[in-house]
Amino acid sequence: MTQQMDAEAPELDSIVVAPMAGPEDARAFRDLNLEWIEAFFTVEAADLATLDNAEAIVANGGEVLIARLDGAAVGCVALVQEHPGVFELSKMAVSPRFRGRGIGRVVLREAIDRARELGAKQFFLASNARLASAVHLYESMGFVHVPPSELPPSPYGRADVFMRYPL
Repeated sequence: MTQQMDAEAPELDSIVVAPMAGPEDARAFRDLNLEWIEAFFTVEAADLATLDNAEAIVANGGEVLIARLDGAAVGCVALVQEHPGVFELSKMAVSPRFRGRGIGRVVLREAIDRARELGAKQFFLASNARLASAVHLYESMGFVHVPPSELPPSPYGRADVFMRYPL
């Protein structure tokens, strides 16, 4: 399950997206996410519950994907299984040094493919309107806005954008 970077950013040699493979990847997942959360919001208890125990996502039937450039973690995303067949796209991040190069699109494409492979019947996310670039990316990849009442409750006080991917 690897994906090479395409013509979206020819200056990058390649991006490889693969499942989290140990404590170093779990640390990268935590660090990449804390970087953007602290830049825009206050870190919430729900953030720490996820970021401090990425292994629990996998143990519960989900997955954490890490995007690497020349071996270094530059992005990540989690597919959190809420219930059998119901997955949340969560904690997607790209290092600020590498934003705007198409890495987020590669990570999101891989996450959608992986959700299908995991048997997702429902795939959703909660975000925030302040993250306009991320919301636009989700829209461009086929996520549609829905009322929050159509999704499992979000544990994040900052969530004000709710989207679902039609599988």
